[in-house]
Amino acid sequence: MTNYNFRYAANPKDAEKYNTSELREQFLVENLFVEDQINLTYSMYERFIVGGVMPVKENLKLETIPYLKSENFLDRRELGIINVGGTGFVNVDGVTYELQKKEALYVGQGCKEVIFSSVKGEQALFYINSAPAHKKFPNKKVGLKDAEVIQLGDEKQANKRVLNKLIVNSIVETCQLQMGLTELLPGNIWNTMPAHTHARRMEAYFYFDLEKGQTISHFMGEPQNTRHIFLENNMAVISPEWSIHSGAGTSNYSFIWGMAGENLDYGDMDICAPNELR
Repeated sequence: MTNYNFRYAANPKDAEKYNTSELREQFLVENLFVEDQINLTYSMYERFIVGGVMPVKENLKLETIPYLKSENFLDRRELGIINVGGTGFVNVDGVTYELQKKEALYVGQGCKEVIFSSVKGEQALFYINSAPAHKKFPNKKVGLKDAEVIQLGDEKQANKRVLNKLIVNSIVETCQLQMGLTELLPGNIWNTMPAHTHARRMEAYFYFDLEKGQTISHFMGEPQNTRHIFLENNMAVISPEWSIHSGAGTSNYSFIWGMAGENLDYGDMDICAPNELR
């Protein structure tokens, strides 16, 4: 079963006026993982799709949705998949890929059939991002051993973390989709600090491995007019190109960043000094 919803892009001047409920309605993505369902959110920011797949009793096929106006989901798109649960399988046009937790798979434009399943006795949870594509690149699995790993931050600023670049153009050829996974070490709570914006691409943040009963405050908005959204485990936030994207939790956690836009340069960002944020 495939469910889908639609999000318009928001002008930053309009977003200034949103109350808490409106802010959450526009940018927060909840209920990504529901038993034997695929849940998709189609955003007008770069026509980016955020989704969750939870195969329990059934294998789940990625089906097209009306917004795409295409016979198959990937006729004009590329797809990034990262497993955040137990071991599972992704079958792409008859080829099966096994994904353990925190392993990724890039699926190129033009593939006809993508089927998700869990290993018996385990519960796979597949987080997916998709963006429009103009060219087909080869499908490729990327394990954590294949990632570009960067050590960031320090304990003094409570932001010591490990950044794993997974689906990035230095590892996988893509049209515009980029994805990675960042792990906060125990005792550290701040991600992406100093915060930044990048006007040439949008981003989505998916938070997971957060302890039950804990929360994360995701900070967004223009650097001089910030807002926040409180969220729980396995929730995502759509981040416009004009917005910062940073967060702090009441315990450590991991998050997946996904980007799409006209620039594949990871370092293309405009840094905002912490003491200049408002």
